[in-house]
Amino acid sequence: MSESLGPLQDKVVVVTGGSSGIGEGIVREASAQGARVIIDYVSDAEHAQAMVAELGGPERAIAVEADVSSVADLTRLKDEAVAAFGRIDVWVNNAGVEFSQQLLTLTEDKYDLQMAINLKGAVFGSKIAAEQLIAQGGGGVIVNTSSTHEEWPMPSDLTYCVSKGGMKMLTRTAGVELGEHGIRVVNVAPGAIRTPINADDDAADQAALRAAIPLGYIGSPEEMGKVTCFVASDAASYITATTIFADGGLMQQPGAV
Repeated sequence: MSESLGPLQDKVVVVTGGSSGIGEGIVREASAQGARVIIDYVSDAEHAQAMVAELGGPERAIAVEADVSSVADLTRLKDEAVAAFGRIDVWVNNAGVEFSQQLLTLTEDKYDLQMAINLKGAVFGSKIAAEQLIAQGGGGVIVNTSSTHEEWPMPSDLTYCVSKGGMKMLTRTAGVELGEHGIRVVNVAPGAIRTPINADDDAADQAALRAAIPLGYIGSPEEMGKVTCFVASDAASYITATTIFADGGLMQQPGAV
């Protein structure tokens, strides 16, 4: 009996920020579903290259060092993906950073850095991906890793919320613009997820967070990988210009955390 093919079999999937956290979860799930993957990273080349080896070597995965705040780096990321695998089918704008800042304590340098990575990187990543998808024909998918905070204010993280709110409108507008080319654009908005960003949160904070989540636990990068790969697959072929929330029900508990 022949082995069944995965939902992303032989699709070429680029994941920015793909060597850690949610990005690593997306890369590993896409690979498990049969995709050839491009792992974008900005630090820890050793881990990124170890992932390549684990996922089958250069015939199935490559790692590319690229800073998503740089359009030149994003263009090179696209070029190296196409040089390695001949095309791109799915582009995931996942790279992001989070700094705690309120309006009255906002600093220009942290604002610029966070917006450059979270929003500029997604906008120009989408542009560069769309240009490639249109040139090669056949449509494709752009997925943005957003956050519940594209809708839900978090007073301690103003710039992060602004960047994710911008990503919401990027997805809605680009999804409308690119529909005629057969290109879908979708946000996946995680809630509380176990990643290196929150690994140092104290036990009391994590317990309070779990208590506020209707499903009763903090999500995993692996779960976000599954949601993202669903959105990228043909099973989601009629979904575009919108956001899929994956938060365990947290947003239905306003004021809980």
